[in-house]
Amino acid sequence: MKTVLKQVCVAACVVVCLLGLSGNAAAAGDVLRMATTTSTDNTGLLDYLAPVFTADTGIELQWVAVGTGKALALGKNCDVDVLLVHAPGAEMKYVKEGSGTDRTELMFNDFVFIGPPSDPAGLKGKSVKDALAVIASKKAPFASRGDNSGTHKKELGLWKHAQLAVPDKEPWYIQTGQGMLNTINIAAERDAYTMTDRGTFIKYESNWKGKPPLVILVEGDSTLRNQYSALAVNPKKCSNVQYDLAKKLIAWMASEKAQKLIGDFKLMGKQLFTPNAK
Repeated sequence: MKTVLKQVCVAACVVVCLLGLSGNAAAAGDVLRMATTTSTDNTGLLDYLAPVFTADTGIELQWVAVGTGKALALGKNCDVDVLLVHAPGAEMKYVKEGSGTDRTELMFNDFVFIGPPSDPAGLKGKSVKDALAVIASKKAPFASRGDNSGTHKKELGLWKHAQLAVPDKEPWYIQTGQGMLNTINIAAERDAYTMTDRGTFIKYESNWKGKPPLVILVEGDSTLRNQYSALAVNPKKCSNVQYDLAKKLIAWMASEKAQKLIGDFKLMGKQLFTPNAK
């Protein structure tokens, strides 16, 4: 019950914040409301792109960073105009049911499994399937976002791909209900493993000046690709949304200029996202 109440409170706070922001800024010019994932916010990508977008278009971009599941719900509830998320299966379902439109692939990175440098369970160099099997058999502490985010959805899919049941009742399986950076910090405190997108890990690594408590142990598996896409909220479902502004953001992010900016965005000399708009 506590978890449910917490999620309801978070969603309510998100809506209040967005309504407050749009009300305060509407008189100043066009304002576009976006729901996005924690990774695009935590890494600093949006802080880097938004001023250029505003300079090019005159549109002020305001965003709230939540898990992809909550972002899609905000779109479905007509509380935002556009989404920037990373759960292709959920996005396609969202479009098919008529809640979203104009889905456009923009960039990707990959997921990685991280854990203590001592690697007590011996995951280093294993495939994802073998790594999950080892975690389950050794009951190694594993921190899951547990929040219906794109990362959480991907993790659940990987357990299924490995033909293993999601260990959500096991005491060693830690469901944080938090964003990615907070989940990584909880994993570090518990000497646990976790899964993160590479961009957020690089940000975490940067926060620790290149010497983080957790390190990458499993990477490069073909199942770990992490695609990000933008979707406009369907104006046929939500008459209040600013569809024209949403289309301008999507077109701008897919433009040659923005794609170069995304590719040039680095921390510690490492590229966080690879542009791939078609």
